[in-house]
Amino acid sequence: MSEAVRRKPSSLRPLDATRLSEMALAYVARFATSRAKLLAYLERKLRERGLAEGVEVDIVGIADRLVALGYVDDTAFAGMKARSLLSRGYGNRRVDAALRAAGIDEPTRADARADADAAWAAAIAYARRRRFGPFADAQLTDRRLQERQFAAMLRAGHDARWARCLLQLAPGAEISETAPE
Repeated sequence: MSEAVRRKPSSLRPLDATRLSEMALAYVARFATSRAKLLAYLERKLRERGLAEGVEVDIVGIADRLVALGYVDDTAFAGMKARSLLSRGYGNRRVDAALRAAGIDEPTRADARADADAAWAAAIAYARRRRFGPFADAQLTDRRLQERQFAAMLRAGHDARWARCLLQLAPGAEISETAPE
């Protein structure tokens, strides 16, 4: 890209309230987001471009207006994010960490976290995808590899008891549909 075409950050005009509102609307139209992530985006844009002289902007007010209009819904975002992570095989701890990072409050995170059977299904999906335990080609005898698989299950946010239970199963073994106690 030539220098004439590329815009430098210093050449961007400072923001006013109207332009910042437009940017917020474009952001929520393009991305599923939480209120906290929207506020972080607006703060970053203000840091990058600055504010026009004599202009005051209420970014909290902009975010609250988009929440009131229903364009930003933390509960819906938390549910979508939790379902997405669980379907990819991540556990409740990992789901909770992702929701906390998105600025979702504790009651909403608790509602979005899966019940035991859904979390168990996520652990099974993760083991299947990674070919651990009953989905492996052969029984593991290498202790270091067993420890690495166990650590991978823990990093994915699964309960240690469930990870141990799955990894101890022989290849091709039957798996219960309900979570172990």
